[in-house]
Amino acid sequence: MDDLTALARHQLDDARASAHGRSAHLFLHDGPLRQTVIALTSGASLDEHNTPPAASLQVLHGRVRLTMKSGDQDMIAGQVGPIPHERHGLQALEDCAVLLTAVTAVRATSR
Repeated sequence: MDDLTALARHQLDDARASAHGRSAHLFLHDGPLRQTVIALTSGASLDEHNTPPAASLQVLHGRVRLTMKSGDQDMIAGQVGPIPHERHGLQALEDCAVLLTAVTAVRATSR
């Protein structure tokens, strides 16, 4: 078992020591399921990128802004929500750590 609080704290320390103000650690990789703790210092961001077939974002610490064409969404610690199926970015409104849960492939279901 992993301790999300400890992982978030460690990634925040790494982000603060990084020239780019960010750090990430993939701690669960099970088939198409990925869980990653990402930390960003205030003002740091992840550039716009594509969305996997399914993903959610949970804010563990701080405040973030999910940026997308359809409208930005601010989130605070304790909130969780789906990542929209469009290109998006992530901006730290203050030092933050998030849990990204992503499914990288979806099997077609037969009827």
